[in-house]
Amino acid sequence: MNMSLSLARAVADAVLYEGYLLYPYRASAQKNQARWQFGILGPPGAAEAGAGEEAGMFADCLLSPGPQAELEIHLRFLQLQTRTAEKADDGGGFRPVAELAIGASRWLSWDEATAREITLGPFPVAQLAARKALRLPVDVPAGEEVEELCDSTGRTAGRLVRRRHALRGEIRLDTTDLPRGLQRLRVSVANKAEPLAEPGNRQDAIAGSFIGAHVLLSLRDADFLSLLDPPGWAQDAAADCVQHRCWPVLAGPEGQTDVLLVSPIILYDHPAVAPESPVALYDSTEIDEILTLRVLTLTEEEKSEARATDPRAAAIIDHCEAMSPEELQQLHGILRSPHAVEFQDSRGSLAGTEEEPPAWWTPESEALVQPHMDAVLINGVPVSRGSRVRVNPSRRADAQDLFFAGQTGRVTSVHFDVDGSTHVGLVLEKDPAADLHEGYGRSFYYAPEELEPLEDREGNPL
Repeated sequence: MNMSLSLARAVADAVLYEGYLLYPYRASAQKNQARWQFGILGPPGAAEAGAGEEAGMFADCLLSPGPQAELEIHLRFLQLQTRTAEKADDGGGFRPVAELAIGASRWLSWDEATAREITLGPFPVAQLAARKALRLPVDVPAGEEVEELCDSTGRTAGRLVRRRHALRGEIRLDTTDLPRGLQRLRVSVANKAEPLAEPGNRQDAIAGSFIGAHVLLSLRDADFLSLLDPPGWAQDAAADCVQHRCWPVLAGPEGQTDVLLVSPIILYDHPAVAPESPVALYDSTEIDEILTLRVLTLTEEEKSEARATDPRAAAIIDHCEAMSPEELQQLHGILRSPHAVEFQDSRGSLAGTEEEPPAWWTPESEALVQPHMDAVLINGVPVSRGSRVRVNPSRRADAQDLFFAGQTGRVTSVHFDVDGSTHVGLVLEKDPAADLHEGYGRSFYYAPEELEPLEDREGNPL
């Protein structure tokens, strides 16, 4: 198996289940009455009826192919699985119940989900380029499974019935040749189910949806180019790439360029699961330490209901209860120095790491720092408090930075840190609360190269 692809799956799994089940992980919790996951592709018409989400997503990416280049596609998603608890009756039949208790074990009727991965290809990139467009059907059959449950005497006391609706979708690949041997590949994923009989039925909409949908693309004899940090000669091509409801990033180990993750969550290139995170908590945008401590505060009855709700919730409860003090301390986080340097011992083997010594601080040196009066030169123009600039995020920009791309702002301060970096604080001109933020000292911070001066030193438009 491609090592980059294998490592990328760890992050892709986190994307797949992000928001799958929310704290306090109980079926009775109001926020667990609906799916809150990213990357939901609903049946056609469901979004318009207010019962589900849009049917499609797409993203452009750039690749530099070799003569034998091949592309493999991995569509990954969750398929809803309705689990109905049924109690055995005296006549040999079964009747549905909200909760089934057999001895000390409990099961609730609940909508689980099962993971699916559909692999297509490999496809020769040269053939894709020649065809320009390729449509690939995706068919996932309906299913039903029965799990019988026995009491302590071995008698069947109930059962769990799991049912899945069929899913039908399509992956489309559109290829465009670009200068310098580049190709732009658009990957589109769409739900192609028949329109719902009752367009406003939310339960039918989610049962017919691709949940947590994302794509892993794997190349052989070719490289993907980063859209977050493209080489200078490819910046125009990267700027022309378009995304809708998903975001393509380089995946796998740092430095590898043969795997791309098309994610419904905005990520950096080469994302990784922190080693300090020992268990998946699923709760969207969770903070592990806070959630773990909150799980430990649940009552025994609340923990019992969570365990009865979903096997993944039961695993969370069990893991949190079994954590050692050292593991809990690890959740508090770790400080990694960006300036750590490796050194070798006399035998040439790696002996450890050593941090560069910090800059010495003195009250006198601090007194010389005046963020509200300091200036930085950007494109030959001095920029300081009051200067007008346009924002062009580029340095590992997060989602919020990207939303502000192209907006104009007013500089509030210029900061020089001990590492020699410069940070420009600003408020956005279109923000109705800009004056309030400035009054409280709240600013957005950008590197000088992410800003474009709009006025010269006399205040004249450039």
